[in-house]
Amino acid sequence: MTPPSSNGASASGSGTPPTRAVTRTLTSDPLGGTVRRTVLPSGLRVITESIPAMRSVSFGIWVSVGSRDETGAQAGVSHFLEHLLFKGTNRRSALDISAEIEAVGGETNAFTTKEYTCYYARVLDDDLPLAVDVMCDLVADSVLDPADVETERGVILEEIAMHDDEPGDEVHDLFARALYGDHPLGRLISGTEETVSPLSRRQIQDFYRRRYVPPAIVIAAAGNLEHSVVVKRVRQAIAGSPLERGPAQPAAIRPSHPAPPVSTGGVVVEHKETEQAHVVLGCPGIGRLDERRFALGVLNNVLGGGMSSRLFQEIRERRGLAYSVYSYASQYADGGLFAVYAGCAPGKVDEVLGLARAGLAEVAANGITAAELARGKGMTKGGYVLGLEDTGSRMSRLAKGEFLYGDLMAVDELLARVDAVTVEEVNALAAELLSQPMSLAVVGPFDPADFPAG
Repeated sequence: MTPPSSNGASASGSGTPPTRAVTRTLTSDPLGGTVRRTVLPSGLRVITESIPAMRSVSFGIWVSVGSRDETGAQAGVSHFLEHLLFKGTNRRSALDISAEIEAVGGETNAFTTKEYTCYYARVLDDDLPLAVDVMCDLVADSVLDPADVETERGVILEEIAMHDDEPGDEVHDLFARALYGDHPLGRLISGTEETVSPLSRRQIQDFYRRRYVPPAIVIAAAGNLEHSVVVKRVRQAIAGSPLERGPAQPAAIRPSHPAPPVSTGGVVVEHKETEQAHVVLGCPGIGRLDERRFALGVLNNVLGGGMSSRLFQEIRERRGLAYSVYSYASQYADGGLFAVYAGCAPGKVDEVLGLARAGLAEVAANGITAAELARGKGMTKGGYVLGLEDTGSRMSRLAKGEFLYGDLMAVDELLARVDAVTVEEVNALAAELLSQPMSLAVVGPFDPADFPAG
């Protein structure tokens, strides 16, 4: 459990919002079905993929706002609001919201990220009208009852405490702080006890009404459906609500945020008497619209993307120093990160970090081989395709393509872009990224003096 700005593309493909609903077909994918998009007069977008072979539908409401859109004093308000929208509307109680979906065997959930929030349901195809009505109701017309605000505040504080008790999760948040410092990308999505405790109902309500506006919202659905029926149901569900009559402003692909700072290799150490130490070592990466993202996917798989990767083979298979070791990349509108995680015995941290640093330096200096390129491409392509085997992942692909990338790339084109990656491109990217100062986060029985910066 990103606000629009003027420097991106509009929802309708021009700077002028439509005066009536505009529908067009985007793709006809052989691995799925026909993808269509409708832009309503308010600027709200509805995008669907019809997959007749499925008997389920995943329906999601994606809002282009996340934790990096908050001020320091608001930290955690996006996540707080995500919780509260399930607590009741003018038509439904919290029990009604859950019971109506569960009565037909469906499921609902939500999540908040640094740049967007998603509310979704998965139901049988016959029950899509119910899912549309329930999910639109809770996003468009939440009551935010004062009593619910206090109840959910307690739940969120427990969630924060629980997260602090999971060092394998906490270390990734600490790494973001080591890399980004006080920048919004370095903050916890959930906020902290110090920021969540004083948030008032009025502050949350104001954030809700200012940020949850039609141009910042994409509704996506995938499964056995008809696009025109989904649009009709959505329009019925939001009739008379702020989502129907909201300001029709062009929606941006790139939000206007302060750029992430240039990292100089920060270090954050959290002392905990744990049996296992957790470390994340990494550096700034690239933004999600960078054309080199396909080369980065290949590089990531070669370095730490699986059991055949360099770091897994060296640290776990050959030396037995860690049970879990992997690399990963996160990409945002205007930057990103690349990192290596390992969990090991506290006494082995220095050796593991030494091997990780050496492995990254080796690839930065000498690149990867042709055989590694081929294996990395295969892993990347397999990950793309196998990740689209259910309606939920295909629904997510629609929404992310619409407001994160401004384009829905067909699966065949995605695979072709990966196939086109060359050894030279991967090696040039590795030399650029992996030669930067490295930031480090550590959770375990250590003190900051044990890991001096630099």
